[in-house]
Formats: sequence, structure tokens, C-alpha cells
Amino acid sequence: MSGEDEETAKKGFRLLGILDVHKVPCSREAVLHGAGGAVVAGLLHFLATSRVRRSYDVGFAGFMLTTLGSWFYCRMNNAKTRVQQRIIQDGIKNKILYEGTRLDPANQPKAEAPPGPS
Repeated sequence: MSGEDEETAKKGFRLLGILDVHKVPCSREAVLHGAGGAVVAGLLHFLATSRVRRSYDVGFAGFMLTTLGSWFYCRMNNAKTRVQQRIIQDGIKNKILYEGTRLDPANQPKAEAPPGPS
């Protein structure tokens, strides 16, 4: 690798000069989905109307909507996963902490069933 390639690899790809695609979670997938959405929206609009400039505008709108939708969906799933991981980690920590003590939920006496009509 030459010196210029190494600098580019360390710097990363910046979208519009503000968004470092490699460091922001979900940004790469969102941009790729947005590009696909732009092509599909623009091409379908062009095939339906044969208007080039309007098809470009529709494609750009498709890019923005698809990118934002994909990014928000991915971020929400990541947040949900982090919450689930935190709950599991706390449960494991509590299991280790309380194992073998009188506070261990596994050692609690079982409540007797109330007498039923017999």
C-alpha cells in the first residue's frame, strides 16, 4: 500500500464532508439502501412519465427517504439490542452475586397450592 492509500484508509470515507461512514453505526447500510431506493424511484418515475428532471428529483427524494428510514430502523434495532444485552448482563451478575445465599431465587421455598374443592 502506498502512503496515500494508507492515509485514505485511516481517514475513512466522509459523505458530504460531515458524516464519517465507517465510524457512525448503521450509516454504511443506510447509504447503500438509499442509493438503491434512489435508482428504483427515479427509474420507475422515468418509465412512467419520461420526464428526466422530475425523475431526478423523485430519485433524490427516494434517496433521502430510504436513507433516513433505513438509518432510523437500524438505530432502533441497535438500541433494543443494547437494552436486552444490559438486562441479560445484570441478570448474570445478580445470579453470580446471589448464588448460594438465602436471597437466591432458586432456593426460595415454593408456595403451597391453596386447598381446592375436593
